Amino acid sequence: MTPAFSTLVVWHDVECGRYSADLPLWHELATRERGPILDVGAGTGRGALELARAGHDVTALDREPELLDALTARAAGLGVRTVVADASDFALDRRFGLVIVPMQTVQLLPARAGFLAAALRHLLPGGLLALAITAALEDFDGVEGVLPAPDVGTLADWRFASQPTAVRALPDATRIERLRRAYAPDGGVTEEADVIELASLTPAELEAEGRAAGFTPEPSRTIPPTDDHVGSEVVMLRG
Repeated sequence: MTPAFSTLVVWHDVECGRYSADLPLWHELATRERGPILDVGAGTGRGALELARAGHDVTALDREPELLDALTARAAGLGVRTVVADASDFALDRRFGLVIVPMQTVQLLPARAGFLAAALRHLLPGGLLALAITAALEDFDGVEGVLPAPDVGTLADWRFASQPTAVRALPDATRIERLRRAYAPDGGVTEEADVIELASLTPAELEAEGRAAGFTPEPSRTIPPTDDHVGSEVVMLRG
């Protein structure tokens, strides 16, 4: 049985949509910094919609049109602008007082130098770029131990479960492996593997890259861990 909706949207919502530990910081920065906000890697709008509901002028950038289509449908009346673009190098027709990069998006980019240059071009004078990077992840392998609880969700009588199965340290990255299961209303079950690699990156390294791109680093902020998510460091780069 094939679902009559975007599974890309569903898996994004299941795996990312319920995370909220960073939202107070984005609200604080949005209130403090002047000018409109650019949310990089906005997905289906977890952060962008939250800020727009608080009255902020938000543009959401993502490379996946399906995710932004879902965001647009959820943003009725909020006026959130959406842009389909690759964060590694983008060109927009406006500048921003605050650019946020939540949920380790910067660690997924193949070209951070290109992103930093594009972000600086799109900041108003004195604007702020805030980038969340993950704290150290503990290695585990589901073959040898108890697995963490899966991320779960439901839609149109379908059930979805995304099970982390391993975290593996590589020479320059951390590999995160998941098994996605979709349970159809007729009882059928489909499975697919999903793998992402987060580039190894410390706050000091990202600050050094920011200096090389023309930013001035400011003291970083910490997002504490929750029962379900690791903590993050948010690197602050002033344009």
